[in-house]
Amino acid sequence: METNTRPTWTLRPAEPADVEAIAELRAVVMRPDLERLGRYDDHRVRQRLRDAFCAEHTSVVLADGSFAGCVALRPHLDGHWLEHFYLSPAHQGHGLGSAVLGALLARTDAEGAPVRLDVLQGSAARRLYERHGFVLESEDPVDVFMVRRPAR
Repeated sequence: METNTRPTWTLRPAEPADVEAIAELRAVVMRPDLERLGRYDDHRVRQRLRDAFCAEHTSVVLADGSFAGCVALRPHLDGHWLEHFYLSPAHQGHGLGSAVLGALLARTDAEGAPVRLDVLQGSAARRLYERHGFVLESEDPVDVFMVRRPAR
C-alpha cells in the first residue's frame, strides 16, 4: 500500500519576528552551494537576508502546520521578482517546492506578469525553476538570472 508522503501545506504572511528563523534557514540551505563557489561567510549569509527582508512580500511555508520554509514575491519592473525561496532540507525532494512554486506562478499568470529570479551557478534549484518554465536571461560566474513569461 502506497502512502502519500507529501505534507499538507499552506502559506501565511511573514511577520517581522520571522526574520531570524528565515535567516538561519537561508544559511543552512545555501551553505553547500556557497561553499562550492568559495563564497560562504557565516555572518554574511544571514545578514544579507536580514538586510533584504520585507515581511510585506514574504510568505512562510507551513507543512503540516510547522515552519518548513519561506518565499518572497516582490513587485519588480513589469512583473515580480521571486527570491528567498528556501525549504528546510527535511522538506526538499518531496514535491513541496514544486507545489508552492506552482501556486505562486498560477497567481502571476492570472495577472499576466512575468517572474524573474536568480539562482547560484550549479544549484539544484535551477532544475525546479526550469521545470516550471523559467529560462536563462543572463549569467555571471556566480549567478544565473532567469525569467518566466506568463503562461497562456
